[in-house]
Amino acid sequence: MARPREFDRDAALKAATDVFWSKGFAATSTEDLVQAMGIGRQSFYNAFGDKRRLYLEALEAYQRNATSCHIGRLTTPTSPLDGLRDLLVGLIPDDDALRCRGCLGNGSVGEFGITDPELMEMRERMIAGFRAKVIERLREGQRLGQIDPEIDIEQAASFIEITMSGLQLAARGGAGAQELHALAAFAVERFRAR
Repeated sequence: MARPREFDRDAALKAATDVFWSKGFAATSTEDLVQAMGIGRQSFYNAFGDKRRLYLEALEAYQRNATSCHIGRLTTPTSPLDGLRDLLVGLIPDDDALRCRGCLGNGSVGEFGITDPELMEMRERMIAGFRAKVIERLREGQRLGQIDPEIDIEQAASFIEITMSGLQLAARGGAGAQELHALAAFAVERFRAR
């Protein structure tokens, strides 16, 4: 009896994430995945269950990492406005190949919308903590006199989330880094106290 081949599960998951990120769920075949992951079909099924289970695991890991990076960029600068700018600009890789991939999370919204309760629950869970940090930073900016005191904080947080999605969608559609940086700066300036 042949012994199953050992493989690095984390590396395999990263390879699968890259495939889903590039192609989306529907356009990714099991063959695409096993080729990219460098494992056999039986190892694939034993380790990850099926394509959907793998997609959910890959998407959750991606979103957890992305959310952590977003919060880091938002909260590191002393100035709340700088934090908002860093948050948006940080979504825009200079590398054309990476930038045109957009966002795996936004890709899942594009593919599934509100039709998949499990994906919706994951999305809402990931967004809740991030949104709280955005609101906290916006309120801090108002207290410091950097952000317009007349701005509705809840609407401003929604605007930031939509701007993030828009930048990533535009990147996936081929927008250049310079154009996206200008749009990010324009969005942040809407918050500045006059």
